[in-house]
Amino acid sequence: MDYILIFLEGISSFISPCLLPMVPIYVSYFIGEDNDNKKVILNSLGFVLGFTIVFLILSIFASSLGMVLSNNIRYIKVFFGIVIILFGLNYIDILKINFLNKSRIRRIDPKNFNFLKSMLFGILFSISWTPCIGTFLSSALLLIAKGQNLLKGIGMMLLYSIGLGIPFIISAILIDKVKKAFDFIKKHYCIIKRISAVILIIAGIYMIVF
Repeated sequence: MDYILIFLEGISSFISPCLLPMVPIYVSYFIGEDNDNKKVILNSLGFVLGFTIVFLILSIFASSLGMVLSNNIRYIKVFFGIVIILFGLNYIDILKINFLNKSRIRRIDPKNFNFLKSMLFGILFSISWTPCIGTFLSSALLLIAKGQNLLKGIGMMLLYSIGLGIPFIISAILIDKVKKAFDFIKKHYCIIKRISAVILIIAGIYMIVF
């Protein structure tokens, strides 16, 4: 169940309101001027690898914290579960948690993008946009801390990164075809946002109960 929830949180991060509108801009960096499919795939993979590295480091800290606090894990699980539920309520604007709703935008030079530059771009993305996807990333890290297992935590964060990364790669390869999907998501955003919030609330309840 942990793995399913954390994968869904990765996907939900991609369609968060401050990230989704920026996806075509990111994709344009991967494509460049020559529109070479092989280069697009390599650049998008480099980007995903970049933010995955940072998220894995965060997962190691989260797992370590969970092990340090293992003697009081029952109380910590309840606390973390309540926090995740609050994140879900924030996501549908029942509560306002300002630091989860902000982002820091950095200017990027899109010229001559390659695998290494794309990976560095992914690292920069993970730092600059952590507040933007903070609701889901924080929830994922709390689930990892609850597990108190380093290898499991790394595996869970890999799933989160895959959930966030796959849509980026698909968007880069099929940018013309996914425009309609973006339009559909924007048109039905209220419903999708509620579904994402329900995922968070379920994750919080799951943590408290189990």
